[in-house]
Amino acid sequence: MDYPKVSIIILNWNGYTDTVDCIESLKKVTYPNFDIVVVDNASSGDDVQLLKDKYGDYIKVIANDKNYGFPEGCNIGMRYAVDKGNDYLLLLNNDVVVDPGFLTPLVETAESNTDIGIVGSKIYYYYYPNKIQYIGGRINWLLGINLTYVKDEEDHNQYDKVLDQDYVAYTSCIFKKSVVDRIGYLDPYYFFAIEEFDYCTRAKRAGFRVVYQPESKVWHKWQASGAKLPKYPETQSLINKKAGAGSYKLWYHLYKTYSPPILFIVPFLLQATLIGPFLVLGWRRQWKTIYQGLKKRLRLFY
Repeated sequence: MDYPKVSIIILNWNGYTDTVDCIESLKKVTYPNFDIVVVDNASSGDDVQLLKDKYGDYIKVIANDKNYGFPEGCNIGMRYAVDKGNDYLLLLNNDVVVDPGFLTPLVETAESNTDIGIVGSKIYYYYYPNKIQYIGGRINWLLGINLTYVKDEEDHNQYDKVLDQDYVAYTSCIFKKSVVDRIGYLDPYYFFAIEEFDYCTRAKRAGFRVVYQPESKVWHKWQASGAKLPKYPETQSLINKKAGAGSYKLWYHLYKTYSPPILFIVPFLLQATLIGPFLVLGWRRQWKTIYQGLKKRLRLFY
């Protein structure tokens, strides 16, 4: 096969050690045609200089003058890659390590059909390396239900087929440049959460398919970024202000954009008053059995 050029875009924010782990895993990748763009979202320490000193010309480091949030931080790297004329843009969390063969199946799947615009990896937990975290999910715009297709399951090859999804996690996913050309970049409004729901929906409504590819495997240090927030109260306060309690501002914006006119208030209220609080309560009290049972029942709506 031909090997289209891929720009791997990594957003760093006070995560030097994790970013190094990520880049070191990328050094072993077998796909022969990619570059690495690290966008530093105004880290408070010496991350920028340390990365430049360690990797030199092996990576491109872009130092932001402030924390632009996840979507706009990624956009800065994506614009750089688009300006270079690269064929594919891959978003990769800095707290991820990758399988050496993770990139080839993403590109091959995208290249296999002109309608495929976004392809996501199979994401495992870093500290539980055979437990699946995400393979994508479904969205019910009438009821405000956003379900991961599978989560927290041991991998027994039960999800080893390519699947069309409503969204894939931006922990590790690849975009065709043509997607950006048609629908633009990520919406900065979402700042720190649910941006994948928005962008994947935009892509699908523009005629692109969103696909999960099980042969692309990565391991995610889940909540590595969130765990740092208490150390940076100004950033935590900014996120809370932009998202609102329970992220209600983000959910309202999402449903108003994509649910039927006027009726969008139904999924928003369900999310705000029932679904969101119930799932948070379940997580805090570790009601895993209830949570899994709820997911199975809610799948009846699809």
